[in-house]
Amino acid sequence: MKQLFLKFIKFPFYFALFSLYPVLALIAYNIGELRFRQGLRALVISFLAALVLFLLFWLLFKSKQRAALETTFLLLLFYGYGHVYNLILKRWSISNLSTWMLGVWVVFGVVVTGWLARRRTRVRKAAPILNIVALGLVITATVQTILWSRSVSRPVANEQVQVPVLSLPEGQTPPDVYYIIMDSYGREDTLKAAYGFDNSAFVDSLEQMGFYVAPCSQSNYARTDFSMASSLNLSYVPDLNSKFTPDFRDPYPIWRLLQHSAVRAALENAGYKTVALATGFAWSQLEDADVYLEPPLLLAHPNEFEALLFQTTMIRAAQNVDDSQRLAAWDQFRQRTLFSFDELAKLGSMPGPKFVFAHIIAPHPPFVFGANGEAINPAEYISPTGSYTGKDYQRGYVQALPFINRELERVLPQIIEKSSVPPIIILQGDHGAWALGYPQRIQNLNAYYLPGHTDALYPSISPVNSFRVVFNNYFGTDYPLLKDESFSAPVKDIYKFAPVAYPCKK
Repeated sequence: MKQLFLKFIKFPFYFALFSLYPVLALIAYNIGELRFRQGLRALVISFLAALVLFLLFWLLFKSKQRAALETTFLLLLFYGYGHVYNLILKRWSISNLSTWMLGVWVVFGVVVTGWLARRRTRVRKAAPILNIVALGLVITATVQTILWSRSVSRPVANEQVQVPVLSLPEGQTPPDVYYIIMDSYGREDTLKAAYGFDNSAFVDSLEQMGFYVAPCSQSNYARTDFSMASSLNLSYVPDLNSKFTPDFRDPYPIWRLLQHSAVRAALENAGYKTVALATGFAWSQLEDADVYLEPPLLLAHPNEFEALLFQTTMIRAAQNVDDSQRLAAWDQFRQRTLFSFDELAKLGSMPGPKFVFAHIIAPHPPFVFGANGEAINPAEYISPTGSYTGKDYQRGYVQALPFINRELERVLPQIIEKSSVPPIIILQGDHGAWALGYPQRIQNLNAYYLPGHTDALYPSISPVNSFRVVFNNYFGTDYPLLKDESFSAPVKDIYKFAPVAYPCKK
């Protein structure tokens, strides 16, 4: 057994592990934003490319040890390019940086390849060490991914959240419940004051359909995950878990509460099936829903993860001239949004009762829609450092709103008309336009379709009270309404809440 182990550890298989590690590490780092399967194609291609290189250099060098080291070195150059590029770009402004870096990379490659091609170069002793290092890195990244996947799949019962017990109307079909979140959709008066955008025609259209549009609403939090988790669990974040203190920084428990919320559990316990639409963000996707709807992957195009991966590799050099890879990923973002609108329009015909969760990433950037729904290039709104100026954010945001409004005006009447029982529809922005300062950043669109129960609503209602009102008026609960409040928190200290003015009172 010992001899077999020694033989195994001396064989230079580390090149294959190093071909997997950069992809696995990026998956682990971004696991809250994506699904593991989005990286599968990149893993397979990276492994096969490394295997081909290893076999070619084995034939060339007549040494598997040198071939493995050469393959690993080329992988390091390929996958390290984008990281070094970004590091330099953050510290210095260098014209033609790509040209200079490519020149340096070629010199490195030629020198090291020439050194390894020499027959007297001995690298046999490197294999055991590099095997162990590579194995450790791959295991670490894999374990991180598995642990997150397991933690986010735990049900709400593991949290300090009370699941409401609902009473359904006897002998009647209960209404479908739609929770539609338009990401970053701001309040009418805020859009007018901050961006000069008159949204009154859309608000009038909603009211003509029978919606109540709260004129003074504010979201409770400026973060999407906190805002939706609070709404779906009928409470403010600090009341959801004793861990949520100012010193706590882990967002995973909030994501778990979002995916396995009290609202979802209560409706499912009452016989509802959950219908969820893909969002592109793993933390807000209810993939274990009874019905999960997502558009087919465009296999000829890179997905969002692959576009992100390209930015860390030597492909980044080509993208400085041609943005086609990122454009393809943005097109998938665009197609997912169109898919969500189209699927929502059909759901009224689906037998119920059902709870529909639709988090649509619009008008949130990337800005992929023109005023008439035409495709636009999101890169035109992004600075060289990957950020948005207030002016460019406003330009992309306002350009998208007319199309988004028309889609909602198309979809919402179809939901209502196709439903056998008048549905419950909550249409909200999780917050306002995030390029604005407080309190405008959290002044959100907040509209309710509650036939016969509009009198339960009021101008300053905030999302935390949405399902309290719904459950009290439709399902026999007796929740007191909470005080409508808003909070901000630093980017890093995400649970360190500070109150934000809420000028409009009940």
